[in-house]
Amino acid sequence: MRALGAGFKTYGWAPSTEELARRAGLDAVNILRFDGNVPPLPLPSSRPAAIASELARVNEYPHGGYPRIHEAIAEYAGVERENVVLGAGADDLIMLVARAYAGAGDTVSVPPAPTYPLFRIAAQLAGADVDDDDPVLTFCCRPGNPTGALDPIPDARPLAVDEAYFEYADDPGAVGLIEDDVIVIRTFSKLFALAGARVGYALAARDVAAELNARQAPAPVSTLSVALALAALASPPDVRPVIEERERLAAELRGLGFAPVPSRANFVYVPVDDPRSVSDTLLAAGCVVRVFEDGIRISVRDREDDDLLLGTLAGEPRDQVRRARHLRATAETTLRVRLSLDGASRVRVATGAGLYDHLLEQLAFHAGFDLVLEGSGDLETGDHHTAEDAAIALGEALDRALGDRKGIARYGDAVVVMDDARASAAVDLGGRRHAQISIDPDPGLATHVLTSLADNARLALHVDSTGDDAHHVAEAAFKATGRALRAAIRGESDVLPSTKGVM
Repeated sequence: MRALGAGFKTYGWAPSTEELARRAGLDAVNILRFDGNVPPLPLPSSRPAAIASELARVNEYPHGGYPRIHEAIAEYAGVERENVVLGAGADDLIMLVARAYAGAGDTVSVPPAPTYPLFRIAAQLAGADVDDDDPVLTFCCRPGNPTGALDPIPDARPLAVDEAYFEYADDPGAVGLIEDDVIVIRTFSKLFALAGARVGYALAARDVAAELNARQAPAPVSTLSVALALAALASPPDVRPVIEERERLAAELRGLGFAPVPSRANFVYVPVDDPRSVSDTLLAAGCVVRVFEDGIRISVRDREDDDLLLGTLAGEPRDQVRRARHLRATAETTLRVRLSLDGASRVRVATGAGLYDHLLEQLAFHAGFDLVLEGSGDLETGDHHTAEDAAIALGEALDRALGDRKGIARYGDAVVVMDDARASAAVDLGGRRHAQISIDPDPGLATHVLTSLADNARLALHVDSTGDDAHHVAEAAFKATGRALRAAIRGESDVLPSTKGVM
């Protein structure tokens, strides 16, 4: 086996979430990865239904290649299908370009440190040296990783431009230069939230793309990954919320006395004097960042997650009591819950299940919870699976947040009048599952949703709601349930309520 050059270092993966949780003494579900530069949740298009037809043919090779994904990428990027090269993530394409242009005795130019280490690894694996003296190939990272800077496109040719984060940059990128010996490398890992699927693509002049395809492995991407990429391209996500949150995060960091580098990616780079110490402090609170020699890189997640990191940097203790984070994934739905029982009625429910999102929001608001419940489901078949799994996920999170249930009042009841509707609710948090619910008229799934919530939260729930308008009747029932929960979860002592008959 040919020896690798002196000083070669393999790519270093970050520790697993489970390992980081062990170090921090936390449940793995409470570990927030601010180090991967990927969205906090998959896109709605990533549900199992997107790959169902390919799973039925997973025993077969992709005879004839992947013309549909080449066409879809070409349309998205504004090129022809003959300009597209498919790869197993941008990393595969960086390696492909390096070995296509460089070999023993050649030099390859890579961006100065700190930068993505795979440029150097790819050059060395091709047998080349890394130097700026008469390179046969130059790599450029734009926006840069880890700083997020959008530097000018170099004049060097041939040039390979890594544009993993270009969607966040509000810049056309280098695609207009592919006829000038420029190769553009992109990925589905970032904006399209498919890091685990390993799908990337390169854009190049026809003759260059043909050469790269000739040197690429046959069918370098699985049929399942291609199906996920096609589903994502059919409905590309809106990048604006990420950019807005990036700017908010940077502003909040400046308010804490830090000086984040202006970023055009989905992360911010923060110079600090002792990066490892800052990282350790954040890890103790469940926040994982990427550490560099003179700073830390923080991936943009969403307001709630980012505020936890900001609070830790500000020295605010992260109270783990009566809080829960929970992820529920099934064949039909993917749902994430962040719940605090001692909240201020800051609630957001976004699963797409219309009325039932609204009803769960009302329940959490009147319970005084802080709740974020978000995700997606197979709404094309109706609200049933999504609404049911949302209630199950919230119930499981509520059970987790209650812990051993010491010190709670245990019992609560409430009456809510809403126009023509009147609802009464009574709850027992002793740990025994039971639901006695009458919602008349029921708009469809209200009774089932409350029953699912009660069963998975391990509580007994009695609800009686009547009136003329089905929406009002259901809403009153959920508000009354929330108010009953508010009374039942309040602290009264440090004694465990009776658990006689708990199952």
